[in-house]
Amino acid sequence: MEMWLDRQRSERAEATVQSYYYRVKQFVEWCEAEGVGDLNDLDGRDLYRYDAHLRSGDRSVSALNNMLGTLRRFLAFCADVEAVAETLPPKLDVPQLTKTDRTSDTKLTSERAEVIGEALDRFDYASRDHVLFGLAWHTCARVGGLHSLDVQDCFLDESDIVRLRHLDDIDEAVLDEVDLPFIYFRHRETTPLKNGLEGERPVALSEEMGDLIATYQRVKRARVQDEQGREALFSTEKGRGRMSKGAMRARLNIVTQPCRFGLDCPHGRDLDTCEAREHGYESRCPSSRSPHPIRTGGITHHLDVGWPIEDLSERVNATPQVIRDHYDKPDLLRRMQKRRDHVSRLSGDVA
Repeated sequence: MEMWLDRQRSERAEATVQSYYYRVKQFVEWCEAEGVGDLNDLDGRDLYRYDAHLRSGDRSVSALNNMLGTLRRFLAFCADVEAVAETLPPKLDVPQLTKTDRTSDTKLTSERAEVIGEALDRFDYASRDHVLFGLAWHTCARVGGLHSLDVQDCFLDESDIVRLRHLDDIDEAVLDEVDLPFIYFRHRETTPLKNGLEGERPVALSEEMGDLIATYQRVKRARVQDEQGREALFSTEKGRGRMSKGAMRARLNIVTQPCRFGLDCPHGRDLDTCEAREHGYESRCPSSRSPHPIRTGGITHHLDVGWPIEDLSERVNATPQVIRDHYDKPDLLRRMQKRRDHVSRLSGDVA
């Protein structure tokens, strides 16, 4: 397992390797419990018994696909290094997923995002929470991308453009034509992007978003550096100077709880006893939304207001097909209404 994980680390993001580790570790522990101490002794019956063990639990088809699919890739590596027979990996039955199995309908709706944004504007303007939520929704960035941002990755006025001159991957002639504001996601060793260097990209911001970030940096950002001497955009005076991805998830879960801004609980809970208001349990509110549903809702909103999927693909660093399969969760009536303008072009057709 360690040999295989070392190979994966040279090709994949650390978060992906960690997910592989947890999936294969369960298989290794099962083997130990079942007395299988040598992969040379592993056979198809053992794989069937492990498969049955997994399916006996309360796991979704998607979870089984991930766990068994990762295990089959691991066993294929084992076959390459002659640790198991070449005929063994195909004997593992990985369940196939339908489109419904592959995706989740959970998202933050544009209506709720607007309510949250207005509440932050009114009660917590230019706070770290305000900027975090605003960028998550406005750019549809992954939490790893938000975590990676430094102050120097924000280009809000003309003086910031100087930082891009003389860089090897920047055409200086283009800089004179670039409009502000924008942020630039950069892949760095200690703050990697999901798709590595291919995830690097500038993302245009609205004037309002640029003003919000500028005010936050000037007034409310904690003026500290992280362990590498970098000025994280989402800084913290506690810990290592850079807000962790876990802390980002917790804060986004909090700001998406309706009760945090004085609204009645839509689930009829008593605010004095609700567990979702306790530290570490924020995600237990049915209305709370973590970064992924915010990204999904933001991508859907972009498409609802007419963004071409090819342009959106570059903005959010996901292929058009991945967007269609995993992120686009439209209200079908609303999407139909957006297409209604095209109906006039059919006026000469047979009714």
